[in-house]
Amino acid sequence: MALLTLAEAKAQLNLGSSTTDDDELQDYIDSVTSVIEEYCGPVEPRAVTERHNAEGGRRVIVLRTTPALSLTSVTPVLTGGSSYPVDGLDLDPDTGEVRRLDGGWFRGLLLFTVQAGRAGVPPVPPTINLAARMLVQHLWRTQRPSRSGVMAGGGDDYNAGEPIPGFGYAVPNRVLELLAPYRRPPGVA
Repeated sequence: MALLTLAEAKAQLNLGSSTTDDDELQDYIDSVTSVIEEYCGPVEPRAVTERHNAEGGRRVIVLRTTPALSLTSVTPVLTGGSSYPVDGLDLDPDTGEVRRLDGGWFRGLLLFTVQAGRAGVPPVPPTINLAARMLVQHLWRTQRPSRSGVMAGGGDDYNAGEPIPGFGYAVPNRVLELLAPYRRPPGVA
């Protein structure tokens, strides 16, 4: 799943209708999705299954994948364990906290299947799409010499600034600023 189309990336890079670099550019498009989702969580809706250990009993399970649109199922890993009907559970989509509506405890090794991503049509918010286009542009231009033979990434326009922990210099600050409203809450990895 990509956050932008090949046509959008080509328009951002002003590549016109040539298909010469399409395969390489598609690799860039596919790569930026994981970088952006590391920062802001899943964007396009998809099913995710997580294993959680509640053997000692837990009132709250915190999903690792947020945002979570809905719970699909909560089933035991081991035969004979308790399953939990999703209509009896409360999910906070932003924090990933799951609680039983009856105030009870989760017990055992459990598999939580959720529909993760962002709601809306289209599911990719325009700001995230713009951030993806700008990141593809940044990575593409740091690998391509300009007409003068100088690497295009050397000027201020492509300066990544100070590195953000976990992202190094590959993601320019301007991209991170666009993604800031969608950043996952602290403690969600």
